[in-house]
Amino acid sequence: MNGSSPSPPDSINIWRTWALTVTYEAGEYTEQKFKAEKTGGGPVIPSPNLDTDLVMACDCLADVLIKASKNPIQMQMDIARYSKLISPKDTGHNEHREARLIERCPPGHEGKRLVDEPAIILDASGAIIAWYLPDALTDTTQKEIKEATDLLAPSLEKSVRADGNWRTNQRLFNRGSEDVGATPGCINLSPAWFQQGHENVSDPEVSASLKGPSCENILKAIARPAAIASAALRVMHPEQYWAGLRTLSNLGNIAVSKDLPQMPEALQYWASVFNTLSIISNRETPHHQDHMSIAECFDILTTVGNYSNAQMTMPNLQLEFKYNSGCMIAFSGKIGIRLLGHGI
Repeated sequence: MNGSSPSPPDSINIWRTWALTVTYEAGEYTEQKFKAEKTGGGPVIPSPNLDTDLVMACDCLADVLIKASKNPIQMQMDIARYSKLISPKDTGHNEHREARLIERCPPGHEGKRLVDEPAIILDASGAIIAWYLPDALTDTTQKEIKEATDLLAPSLEKSVRADGNWRTNQRLFNRGSEDVGATPGCINLSPAWFQQGHENVSDPEVSASLKGPSCENILKAIARPAAIASAALRVMHPEQYWAGLRTLSNLGNIAVSKDLPQMPEALQYWASVFNTLSIISNRETPHHQDHMSIAECFDILTTVGNYSNAQMTMPNLQLEFKYNSGCMIAFSGKIGIRLLGHGI
């Protein structure tokens, strides 16, 4: 029988009052559960600091992670070579350039392939470049995400612009209905990031959406979903997970020593090992690539909402995924994606 009352490595100092302490214990429980079920080990006892809903959410996540790990999909593409071929010009919007990339790094199968069961996607070297986890989020977690999005409605509404880029342009947003509900928009939440369009010579700041009086309520509302995504990363990419925890730990020390405005308070309630969370509500996402991403690291997407028949496509892999409510997908940002359908 495995207990679950872990302590972070000595190199990582998470203050006991931080929400990240619960995130850390959720990650350790999920990782132990994953290993025990994969190897036939004994039952894992969760930490008493994890509430019942979070334990059930971690159990659900671990089950889907196990199923995915047993269903590998082999690709011919070498992600390391592919990432070197991508330049800032490869935004995913130029069909001719995308066709050339597929010619130089073919996926290894003809035509589009539909994926609707939990799976991991492997490149030519055997490295995992994506995890597909349908039904990874419990109904309770999905409800919490919807409720948290309601708190962000004013910021979401202000983000949509008639002349915005593809991330905020109003033509890509669904104005919603009684069934869909959530306010359309696209915003970023971060306890510490560098302002876009500025030289990174100053200290990081709390993102604009967290500078108001609702900061604590917003971060508390997203705490459990953030912990679940972080727990998934603990299994999928331990090195990135530990790097995220270490970075936030260091940011806490810097925020206090430099007396950075609002950052110590934001970090106290921040529950994700990622330093930025993007909320995308009721928007189609055109094919795009993030050429600034690190090929060896994962982005994690989750989706919730009252919709059906949504799809995520990875044109450069010629893969198409069912992207229904409760789904989680982790992938390298170097891989171009497109989302069709509406949700959060």
